[in-house]
Formats: sequence, C-alpha cells, structure tokens
Amino acid sequence: MKKKLLAMIMSLTLVASLAACGLQEPEAPETPETPAEEPGEEEPAEEPGEVEPEVTLVYAEVNPLDTIVGQTDQAFADKVHELSGGKIKIEIQASGVLGSENDVLDAMLGGGGTIDMSRISAFALTPYGGQKSKLLSIPYTFVSRDHFWNFATSDLAPEFLLEPHDAGTGVRGLFYGEEGFRHFFTVDPVNGIEDLKGLKLRVSNDPVMNGMVNGLGASPTVVSFGELYSALQTGVVDGAEQPIANYKSNAFPEVAPNLILDGHTLGAIQVIITDEAWDGLTEEQQNILMEAGKYASEFNRKISAEAEAKVLEELKADGVNVVEVTDLAPWQAAVKDVVEAETKDFKELYQQILDMQ
Repeated sequence: MKKKLLAMIMSLTLVASLAACGLQEPEAPETPETPAEEPGEEEPAEEPGEVEPEVTLVYAEVNPLDTIVGQTDQAFADKVHELSGGKIKIEIQASGVLGSENDVLDAMLGGGGTIDMSRISAFALTPYGGQKSKLLSIPYTFVSRDHFWNFATSDLAPEFLLEPHDAGTGVRGLFYGEEGFRHFFTVDPVNGIEDLKGLKLRVSNDPVMNGMVNGLGASPTVVSFGELYSALQTGVVDGAEQPIANYKSNAFPEVAPNLILDGHTLGAIQVIITDEAWDGLTEEQQNILMEAGKYASEFNRKISAEAEAKVLEELKADGVNVVEVTDLAPWQAAVKDVVEAETKDFKELYQQILDMQ
C-alpha cells in the first residue's frame, strides 16, 4: 500500500514539474479560417444551369439590324443572353462591317476565331460544302412561305444544316429562317421579262444566280454587295435583286427606284457557327445556342411576312415604281434549263422539297 502511494506522489510531482517548465501536449494543426466577408459582399450561390466561363461569340451580318434578318439576329442574341444568365454574349457586327457573305465565310473557314458565327444566305454555302443548300435557291422552287417552312421544320432540314460540317469544311448550321422573296430592282423602269434583256444585273459568284440571269436574257455581273450601291450609281450595273426589306434598308431605291415583283426565290437563310467555336463550348452552352436558335427561327417566321408587306407600302409611298408580275409562266420557262442543270445530281431530294408545298 505504501509503495502504491509513493508511486502516485512521484507521478504527480513529475506532471507538476513538466507544467512548470512550459511543456505541453502537442496540439492538432489548426485549419486556416476563411476571412469573414464584409456585410453585403457575400457572393450569391451559383444557380443551377449557369454557364462558366463567360463566352463572347462574334457574329457577322451583312445587312442592317432593322431588316428582317437583322431583327432575327438580335432576337437570337437576346435569347442567348437570357438563357445563359448573361454568360454568353453574341456580339453582332452588322451592316457588312466584316465584309460580304463570301468574305465572312472565307474568314470563318480560315480559322483563328475572328468571326465565330454568321447569318448566311443558304445558296452562299454551295462552294463551302453546302451542295444540298443550293436546292433552296433554285428559281421558283417555293410557291409560298408556308412551303418553305414545311421544309425548314421537316426531317430533311438538319441534314442540310450539317452538310458543311459533315463534308469537313469547318462550319455547321444551327437554324433556318427567311428574309422574304427576292425581286429584281433596276435603274430604269422594267415592266416585264422582255425589258430585262441586255441589262447588266449584279449577281454574287453563284452558278444558280448566274444561270438564272442568263436565262432571263440579261448579263450577270459579279459585284461585291458592299460595292453595289456605287455600282448602280455609276452604271457598272443596271440592276440587281434582293428581298424587299434589304432593298430599302440598304438605300438602293435612291439609285435604282424600280422594283419588279417576280419573286424568283425565297431568301432562305441559315445561321452558322464554326466547328472551332462550337467545339470550344460546353454541352450546356451548345444546348443554349440550339434553344435560342429555335426561338429565333419562330420569331423570324412570325415577323417576316408582316414586315415585308409594311416595307412594300412604305416604298410605294416614297415613290418607288413597283410592278406586279401577274403571270410567272414566262419567267419559269426562261429558267427551266438552269433548274434542270442545277438539280440533276439531287433529283429525288429536290422532288421531296417540291412535294412539301
């Protein structure tokens, strides 16, 4: 018993001695505390579905923003902003500041990311891997807007949109729209198909357009869209063709105040994006662009006919000489050869489009 008591006294003495020397048991390392945030500086928790990181996509448009296509561009950009919570910005460069459609396509396919997206006339894609899209610009294919939208909402449409990508050219289509029927406008009055003979009519460098103008008895003359106003003003060309809204917004009535409503093609458009830009997006970001594209396509369908009719009345009120074409048969007969030549490799596919009216 005495031995036990002695051992306890010695243990207590040792502990007291250690404490007096300042020795302590080792402590677990402290976890650094996160500095408290000042009131009002607390960052909100990230909402589910928010997109990171922020992305800016440069979007080229050859026409002004007050046109049908310009309004469609803006509707798309606004919807992307809304759906992404402002994390994706579509930077629209309108009125041709980045060049003609061909200039834009060359820049997009050249890489480097200077232009990520663009609104393009479907026929402009023909030399860039969009052979099927050429069918959409064949003269007198679409008899009405409804006919076009029957195609644009069909199972065939995605096949056309993805054709350039599938061909390895580096761009893909996101969605369709239209900018109204295209008509000829001229410096001097034209009252019928016979008055087109011998006129120099501006065309883009496109086989369908060249063949159509030749078939009508005129002389196709390649002029950049950005130089068209001065070409009309100086007599380099006698006329050209555009949808009604584009004709007015680009001030062409000032130098070519005669419009003949032959409606040779419905201006089918595609909004395209480079594969480089697309592949740089997350799946969520890609889905946002697709959803915004559906919205913009529907927006375009709603506004196009009404906007075109409004502009036509304004043109008439401003003194433009507007000639209605009541019989399209001579026009259709005149372009029969180019229709056959440009559809021969896609006869079955073209017939499917014709049957959608």
